[in-house]
Amino acid sequence: MVDANSASDVAELEASSKRLEQALDALETTSLLSGEMDSTQCMVTVHAGAGGTDSQDWAEMMLRMYLRWAEHNGYQAELADKSEGEEAGIHSATFFLTGPQPYGMMRSERGTHRLVRISPFDQAKRRHTAFAKVDVLPEIEDADVEVRTEDLKIDTFRSSGAGGQHVNKTESAIRITHVPTGIVVGCQTERSQQSNRLTAMRMLKAKLYELQQAERLQKIANIRGENREAAWGNQIRSYVLQPYTQVKDRRTGLAVTDVYAVLDGDLNKFIRAYLEACARLGREPEPADLLADSD
Repeated sequence: MVDANSASDVAELEASSKRLEQALDALETTSLLSGEMDSTQCMVTVHAGAGGTDSQDWAEMMLRMYLRWAEHNGYQAELADKSEGEEAGIHSATFFLTGPQPYGMMRSERGTHRLVRISPFDQAKRRHTAFAKVDVLPEIEDADVEVRTEDLKIDTFRSSGAGGQHVNKTESAIRITHVPTGIVVGCQTERSQQSNRLTAMRMLKAKLYELQQAERLQKIANIRGENREAAWGNQIRSYVLQPYTQVKDRRTGLAVTDVYAVLDGDLNKFIRAYLEACARLGREPEPADLLADSD
């Protein structure tokens, strides 16, 4: 018969061992981060791609996945903008991420993500493929980019999201257009128009910085990777729920079968594999780096 105190001690030792293993994994992952902008907080945007309502639902699932990952790993995610889909899901959403090396950790997610499942929106219960695209940009200091007031076109409107009577009756939402470049950003998550304006300006400056870097380096891949359509053939990772279950990264070859754990934020294996590939190759990995791809 097992003594209750002994069983308790064993359980505590196992828990301590697991915590130590997680801390070591986090330390080893951090040691792989050496990019100029890796320690910078970042702006993450999820866009629905090809696939109609299924892709809008998939974009919302991905937003939840990243927010859960942030919660599990001690990061703070500040939702800046969210555009609801017509029937379900979202067209797009943007959040700011702060914590340990946020840009360095999240840059592995930049690209197109593919979902294969039985569509909940298809009465015939057929298998559908949906796509969503993730952009990750470092947030920069005000001194790093100049924004002239005369270059801005600022529109106010009523928020389209849930938010009570105040949101529906007050034009607190902001849309800012940078006329010289055509870049448009918006924010409608706060009750205050001023707060939404400040958040939208943060978004604009990050996008202008990205553009400046692309012009200076002559290729946008140095900051965000090649700008590809969120559609078939461009995906960096596939999430398959039918006819089998698997998440596979097409840049590193890493594949896991517990799809639902990944969708609940268990992304560290993929982030670690990506950073190791960056260190090994001396650049960001691409699907072409794999000799074979069977997803």
